[in-house]
Amino acid sequence: MKKLVTFLFIFPLLAFGQSVKGTFLPAEDFTYAFLYEATPEGANYVSHGELNTEGQFEIKIDSSAAPGIYKIVYATPPEENNFDFIYDGRETVAFKFSQENGVEFTESEENKLWASYIKSMDMVNQTISNYYQKDGKDKKGFNAVFKVLKDTQTSYEALASGRLASAFITANRPYIPTEYEDYNTYSKNVKKHYFSQIDFSNYILQSSTFLTNRVISYVFNMVENPTDDTYKTLVDDVYNAIDDKDLEIKTYLLEIVWQRFVTAENNDLANYITDKYLLNLANTSGNKVLAETITSYKNTSIGTKAPNFEITSSSNTTSLHDVKGSEYYLLVFWSSTCGHCLNELPKVKELVADKSNIKVIAFGLEEEPSKWTYEIKKYPDFVHTIGLGKWENPIVKTYGIAATPMYFLLSSDKIIMSKPYSFEDLEVVLKSL
Repeated sequence: MKKLVTFLFIFPLLAFGQSVKGTFLPAEDFTYAFLYEATPEGANYVSHGELNTEGQFEIKIDSSAAPGIYKIVYATPPEENNFDFIYDGRETVAFKFSQENGVEFTESEENKLWASYIKSMDMVNQTISNYYQKDGKDKKGFNAVFKVLKDTQTSYEALASGRLASAFITANRPYIPTEYEDYNTYSKNVKKHYFSQIDFSNYILQSSTFLTNRVISYVFNMVENPTDDTYKTLVDDVYNAIDDKDLEIKTYLLEIVWQRFVTAENNDLANYITDKYLLNLANTSGNKVLAETITSYKNTSIGTKAPNFEITSSSNTTSLHDVKGSEYYLLVFWSSTCGHCLNELPKVKELVADKSNIKVIAFGLEEEPSKWTYEIKKYPDFVHTIGLGKWENPIVKTYGIAATPMYFLLSSDKIIMSKPYSFEDLEVVLKSL
């Protein structure tokens, strides 16, 4: 069952215009609906409504609320449980929603028009698919099918004139051949013209999920069984389709694609995007956080040599790359003030006790050395080094350390073999060695 935590908000008296109302089914699966105004930079909280026993809610909208793209969040995590809608400042928006069937708008001509357009175009595209699957050589049939496509698009563009939905319907305008094309030619032209009608600088499109969905669909659904080289070409196409004047949206969309490859654990493609496009875009747009994130990911990708750092003890100074004599190295970032670390390090000690082929290198992130000096006496077989400044230590950014403890399994040559997320994951990895 999906539930949203309760928030308390205090508002001044407002003059209300229209409202957003909906019904969530089954009612017992939901508690609140949160309304946000979507922008290219993110989403701004507007209000929320509590669902009654029948799953219904209503949120009054301030009459001064700007027309645009709004978002309903209905469960946590919010980034996965939401949907966009159009608000034109004049119409009440009403809908029905279920996890099984999605959203159906019952009031709001803007949203009903866009939904009707998508349904109609899906039907026409299915007809085109059927035409090519059946024979694909009947030129009379070809002309009839694509006349329907053209007429449908033209009709909806006329209906959307002067409406916010027009931005979406125009951007979604399909490739329509002017003379007979076999399937291969048609497919190539669809791909070639996939982004032709999209104005990436359009505020309405930037505020919605349209551009993200369009780019993700192109990279991951355009070609069956793509190779890494195919993916690279598709990424290149996305980069070239977006004008450099739309720097922020270009950076954002390539970051989304980068994240998809990270999630899929395709390090080569993620780092290809970083090296060829994204790092330069991040630096040009002044996005320091993104630049650090993608750089640390590249530094610590599986198969990459672990970034070097100094290892200083009371007797000598060496470095990670110069430590010798073991088949494997377990690099642990921890802190003497971290409760999880103090709980897990004894377990790590026990886990490697009978594994003579593994050496633990423990990097302590500390504000000052006194407690660290005390704690490391419990682990005399570990190689210890300290990183003062804790989260401000430069090695933190190099390795992308966001929490402690954090583990890296290295080969004898200090190549990163695995990055176990938890102690349980670490157990599984080390048991195989």
